[in-house]
Amino acid sequence: MNEWNIQSRAHACQSCGKGFADKQAYYTVLADEDTEFKRTDVCAQCWQQQYSQGASDRKGFISQWQGIYEAPPAAPPEAIQKETAETLLRKVIESNDSKYIPAAFILAVMLERKRLLKVKEQISREGQRVFVYEQPKTGDLFTIKDPNLQLNQLEEVQRDVANLLESGFPSEAPLPDPNPKQPAEIVDEQGTVPEQQDDQALAR
Repeated sequence: MNEWNIQSRAHACQSCGKGFADKQAYYTVLADEDTEFKRTDVCAQCWQQQYSQGASDRKGFISQWQGIYEAPPAAPPEAIQKETAETLLRKVIESNDSKYIPAAFILAVMLERKRLLKVKEQISREGQRVFVYEQPKTGDLFTIKDPNLQLNQLEEVQRDVANLLESGFPSEAPLPDPNPKQPAEIVDEQGTVPEQQDDQALAR
């Protein structure tokens, strides 16, 4: 069960396929499909015709809500800048490294307090809480596990998050060369490496 991911808002109705217009109302249905939480975004017309009656009775139904679609802005020119809490959260989740689960939780709470993320649902899976957050502007859903941090663990995790915000998320290290080149040895006429000769001379 993957309970730690990001799901982007669709740019078109996932029922009729018609693209969403800027400021158009749409509906999101969140369902549990055994192996993952799946979101479905549909237009108002398809909602009325196919989902409004009995949506909560469908297999795996968890929650539903209405949103307003905002067309994505043109991509700004790239600039070198420090990590923001949201960009860091995205990188942490996309890394799929379980050691960052506590950091992801702290970042999500930070963004919620700043009203940059909203809790849409709280789910319990096998005794563990899972929060579903929405980024209101993009409509992206962040599924975050609750690591059940103890008070004596909070300070260390908060320090780790502060370091990541300051220095940035570590990039993937380059893979080692499977066939590294060894420096050629210089051998004299007697078949002895010069360094070995020096060592032998010192030994005498």
